[in-house]
Order: sequence, then structure tokens, then C-alpha cells
Amino acid sequence: MTDQATEQIVIAASPQRCYDVAADLEAYPDWIADVKSVHVLELDDQHRPALIEFRAAAMGRSTTYTLRYDYSAAPGVLSWKLTESDLVDRLDGTYTFELGEGGSTVVIYHLEVALKVPIPGFVKSRAEARIRSTALRELKARVESTS
Repeated sequence: MTDQATEQIVIAASPQRCYDVAADLEAYPDWIADVKSVHVLELDDQHRPALIEFRAAAMGRSTTYTLRYDYSAAPGVLSWKLTESDLVDRLDGTYTFELGEGGSTVVIYHLEVALKVPIPGFVKSRAEARIRSTALRELKARVESTS
């Protein structure tokens, strides 16, 4: 069963700046606490990372997963789809960057997750909430500290 969740945050920077930080996938280990390493496996025709292998902390263990990134709606949207994982069957998501008041950006984070192994609902809910809030909080901190 796939779980879906959407959350948003306002960041004091332009949509382009927010997109640029989110699309700098190779820098994720520098500012996302749970991401331990990133390996670019394939570039797209514009030399952007298209297929990425991540190693991350997840539910008390280390996990490896590969995501395919889609830049077709850039810079308004950055999306990805899972291609391989040892822990999940689905890990598809999007960042959407919309112009907010005063030049700020409303960042909407949507994630669809399906675990390979069933776990209790309260554990899964806590993990999903952590992923969403961490993704947005850490993006906000990175963008606002480097603007």
C-alpha cells in the first residue's frame, strides 16, 4: 500500500534560488542530515544528474536507493521516481516552487512511499512525518543561510 503526504513551507528567497538548492543533488550530504552519500550514475542531455544512488539513515539502519530525476517542469518543479531500493517499493516525490508574498517562495513537498516490509502504522506515520518536515526544514535552512 502506498502512502502519500504533502506539506509546505515558506522560504525567504526566490523560487529560482530554492530550485537551485534543491536541484544541487550532489550537495545533499552537506545539508541533509540523513543523507550519507550521493553518487551520480547518469546525466541527462543537459548534463544534470538524472540517476542518483543515495545512501541514507532510515528507521535505525542504513539504506540505499536510486532515484531518477525529472527536470521537464524546471524550475517550477523538481520530481523524482524510485528505480531501486533495499527498503521501499516506492519513493516518488516532487518539490514545487511557487512565488509567495514579498518575493518569498512557497515550497510544496509531495511524497509517495510504499515500504517493502510492513511496519506498525504509528512507526510509519512518525517516519513519514520526519521525512517531510526534515526535507522542508533543511531546505529552508540551507536556502536562507546561503542567500
